[in-house]
Amino acid sequence: MTAKQNSETRFAGLPISPGVVLAKVCLFKQSRHNALPSYEVSGKGVDREKARLRKAREIVIERLDNLKSTVTERIGPAEAEIFVAQKMMLQDPVLCGEMDTAIDEGCNAERAITQTLDGYESQLAQLDDEYIKERASDLGELKRRLLDVLCNTSPSFQCSADSNCRRGNDRVVVTEELTPSVAMEIEDNGLLGFVTERGGKSSHAAILARALGIPAVSGIADIHNQIPCGTQVLLNGNTGELVVRPSAETKSAAAEYISTPKALEVVEPVEQYTVMANISIAAEVKLAIEMRAEGIGLYRTEFEFFAAGSALDEDQQYELYLSAARAMEGRPVYFRMLDIGADKPLGELNLPKEDNPALGYRGARLLLGRPDLMRPQARALARVSRELPVHVMYPMITGLRQFRMLKGAFEEMTADMDSGRIYHGVMFEVPSACMEAQGLLEEVDFASIGSNDLIQYFFAVDRNNSIVSDDHHPDYEVFWRLLENLSLAANLAGTPLSLCGELAADVQYTDRLTACGIRAVSVSARRISDVRRAAAQAKPRRHVRSTN
Repeated sequence: MTAKQNSETRFAGLPISPGVVLAKVCLFKQSRHNALPSYEVSGKGVDREKARLRKAREIVIERLDNLKSTVTERIGPAEAEIFVAQKMMLQDPVLCGEMDTAIDEGCNAERAITQTLDGYESQLAQLDDEYIKERASDLGELKRRLLDVLCNTSPSFQCSADSNCRRGNDRVVVTEELTPSVAMEIEDNGLLGFVTERGGKSSHAAILARALGIPAVSGIADIHNQIPCGTQVLLNGNTGELVVRPSAETKSAAAEYISTPKALEVVEPVEQYTVMANISIAAEVKLAIEMRAEGIGLYRTEFEFFAAGSALDEDQQYELYLSAARAMEGRPVYFRMLDIGADKPLGELNLPKEDNPALGYRGARLLLGRPDLMRPQARALARVSRELPVHVMYPMITGLRQFRMLKGAFEEMTADMDSGRIYHGVMFEVPSACMEAQGLLEEVDFASIGSNDLIQYFFAVDRNNSIVSDDHHPDYEVFWRLLENLSLAANLAGTPLSLCGELAADVQYTDRLTACGIRAVSVSARRISDVRRAAAQAKPRRHVRSTN
């Protein structure tokens, strides 16, 4: 689809970081190096080209070190590992040896870099694994970095020579690929969003964008060449839609969802409605504290693995979890055990290829089947419990038997350790667990309703499938009866119950949640104040113990 000069045009992309924004665009031009110098070298020319390559590597490594420091300070150490991994690639003796060999065979430095890294990138891109395909982009970024140094070029805004260039300030940045360097090197003061041609949900940069709270949409082919700087767009990071030159009617319809670049207002806690924060990485605790979150209701621990680009060992996990728990100063932190699989693969784990991964080896099943993953996490959490109480939450539970197996495995894996108070709970996401709710709630220490997956499995609608996504919503009476039944069962068992997911953050449903007896929710830290304002106006009809 081509954007016409003066008419509204819609593009469908992949939502990789949530939020809705209306703003003009800045085009960020990444160096493509389509006209590289190419010449044969021999004799002293070989030494000269190797010296050029060696110097370029040194400069790139220095820049990666600087980026690592910046990311560590602004987001967290796990995300900074992105640049450590790239640095290790540049220092890899095999990779360096292959580029030197290419120069020995007559290639100049530019051709040696392109020939070597393109070969590896092509091999990775052909593998049938989305996570590994994403990692191929790291090699592409390294190539661009090296060539930028050799050719004395750098990525820049397309209109940077214009005195009116805003350099991304109060703008949506449109670029070819949201690489980590683009996400971190563009000045983000006032940056409102990203639109890219390439880059998936599990890419390093998508994780960074989510951590920074920047809406982002990817997968819109050739978008960089279809709209000029200064064009107004409506970017929806929740649905993946980009509207170029939106009409007055389109802007009016989206007005209530549009995020505005203003300081977040802090609303103090309200009586009888606990509002906690969801986090994906430990560094997000800072915003949760600023917004007066009454706890961390959902710590999606698997995202620490995605951010680091690899599985984390016991010590690494311990440091992250302890930092989050300490920062909350006594307020509860609910650690969801690794929920890897389905739409959240981690290539390093070599998970089996599945025809229907959403119904396969994920969540609780994966934890039981991969003790090598569960053991270090269990032990890290047990170590945290020596200092502060720990709430362990098991994902995708199918029933009481599976919960007992997981709790038993956790206790066996930590039996030789001194530990403090550990609470074990479940997420209600699978209909079979809801059917067994009374028995589960009488045995667990707490529970949380995962509304996103519960709607998906209850109505057999893939929440990531744009063809049927209109059916992924809670506006069915049978669903509200289910929530009310879960609330009643929790009340009878005297077990704390909360609800997380998009439903918890949608203020149009706050009154109805309270009517069902839900008294605790967990939402994005940026939505806490909105939810509290809605809760203050709601009319509760039944009291259920909060998760505090």
